[in-house]
Order: sequence, then C-alpha cells, then structure tokens
Amino acid sequence: GFPVFAWKGESEDDFWWCIDRCVNVEGWQPNMILDDGGDLTHWIYKKYPNMFKKIKGIVEESVTGVHRLYQLSKAGKLCVPAMNVNDSVTKQKFDNLYCCRESILDGLKRTTDMMFGGKQVVVCGYGEVGKGCCAALKAMGSIVYVTEIDPICALKACMDGFRLVKLNEVIRQVDIVITCTGNKNVVTREHLDRMKNSCIVCNMGHSNTEIDVASLRTPELTWERVRSQVDHVIWPDGKRIVLLAEGRLLNLSCSTVPTFVLSITATTQALALIELYNAPEGRYKQDVYLLPKKMDEYVASLHLPTFDAHLTELTDEQAKYLGLNKNGPFKPNYYR
Repeated sequence: GFPVFAWKGESEDDFWWCIDRCVNVEGWQPNMILDDGGDLTHWIYKKYPNMFKKIKGIVEESVTGVHRLYQLSKAGKLCVPAMNVNDSVTKQKFDNLYCCRESILDGLKRTTDMMFGGKQVVVCGYGEVGKGCCAALKAMGSIVYVTEIDPICALKACMDGFRLVKLNEVIRQVDIVITCTGNKNVVTREHLDRMKNSCIVCNMGHSNTEIDVASLRTPELTWERVRSQVDHVIWPDGKRIVLLAEGRLLNLSCSTVPTFVLSITATTQALALIELYNAPEGRYKQDVYLLPKKMDEYVASLHLPTFDAHLTELTDEQAKYLGLNKNGPFKPNYYR
C-alpha cells in the first residue's frame, strides 16, 4: 500500500528522479526525514528548503549521511534536530560488524566463485566493517593484511593477529583488495597499475569513492563485462584486474542483507523517529544527537527472544552497589 520509487540497476538520473517523486507530492508535506546516505536530506535542502518549516527532525543511519549532517551543523546550516543512528551500538556492532562478516564472503563467492584458503588479502580500514571482513577471511584460511591511519584501530588489528602494512608494501603480491575506510581515493590508479594479474578489487566501505574507478576509464584500458557486477579491466600488456560492482558497495550490489540485521537497524531507526517526533519543545536543538543509550538497550532486548536468551536481572543490592537503575541504562552514553 505504499508507493515505492526504486528499482535494481537504476541510473544516477533515475535515482534523483525517484527521490524527487517521494518528496514532491501535491498536497502532502513530510514532517520527518528518514535517510540512509544523506541524499534525501541534501535534495530537500537543495530543492525544497521551505519544507523544513514543518519537518521536526532527521534520522540518519549511514557513515556518509552522518558525516554530511555534522558538516551542516558545523556550518550552522542544520535547521532541524538530527539523530545519528549510525553510531548507536545496535547499528555499529551489528550491521557494520556482523553483517559485513557474512556478506563479504557471500559477495565474493557470488561474483567470482573464488576459493579463500591461502589467498593473500589486504583490507583497508579496521573499523567495524574491516573487523568483520578480516574475521571472516581469516576463518576461511586467507592471509590477511590491514592498512590503518588510526593508531588505536591499528593496535587492535595487530592484537587480533593481522599484519599492519601500507598498501604500497603489499600491492604487488595480494590476490584481493577490499576497501572499508569511509574515505576517498584509497586505491589509486598507481595502485591499480601495480596490481598483479587477476587481482580482485572491491569496496565494502563508502558509496563509490574509495577506489578511483574514473581513472580506469581511459582509452588504453579495455573493459570487459564478464557477468553481472563483474568487470575485467585489461591493460595493454594483457594484465587484467577483476573489479566488482564498478567500485560501489559490494554487500549492497552483490550480496543480500540478512533480515535479522535489518530488523535491528530498522527498530533503531523507528525508535529514533518516535523520539524526535514526540520530544517536548526544546529537548533537541538544531544539532546532531546520538540515540539515548536506554533505547539502544531496548532494541537489543527486543531481539533476544529470537535466541531464546534469558537475561539476568540485578538485585536491588547489586544495582545500588553499581549505582545503576536495575532496568538500565547499564552503560554511560559515551560507551561504545
């Protein structure tokens, strides 16, 4: 019963047309924005800024979208409160970590039918997505290298048993390159030129900016579509790399997202929408907020019955000893 404007394989023009059709409806006005990537928010700011007079808040669930919201806030251009769902524990630790731990193998198998045992893999970035990818590949017997800019994440990678390297040091020898950084131009044309024949290149991190795919669209390189979402890019000397999903997100393009993880994320988003919509005047200013910890815990508790899991309850004495309410929240708001 809901109008849906989307289809698989839509072009970028189609994509913006679809967003416009969702917003530009005669006699209808949104009062909340639920976004994933910040494009809907961007479109309303650009085309229909007057709508913000009636919009009570924005709920955003992606790294990219949250980054954009913080930029708007910093520039003093955020005109409604926004909820950063991406950094809630139930998003970061479940969607980003556990979902990617499964979908990296699924996406690679569906597109390349490769075997993981003994393959040399470099994973760029050891955030939650990188951790999930590394854990899965290590379990399958791959030799995994990690690149990082953050010394804390780098130390975690070392303690988890991965070799921390610079991309330049291993680019000639690896069989697979996976980006998970949320940055741009992590894999450049120079890296691509130095890769060995049949190296697989894919992105798990951030829209389509991590791999410099535009630099490969030059006359001396030949593109050959092998199957859906798989291109061979062939150099003049016959070397080829296997590029998946043209550098877009592998888990969205070549895999599926399990409904259980979607349930956790969607519940978090729904509660954030309800919180912003029902909040008394003045509770939330024109800024970006994290979902209250109590709600994070509530989302988790709603999903425990799936596992027939039995939660222990604190006694009054124990709650007093820890200085907690026996019904939570059990962790401070800054806890990650």
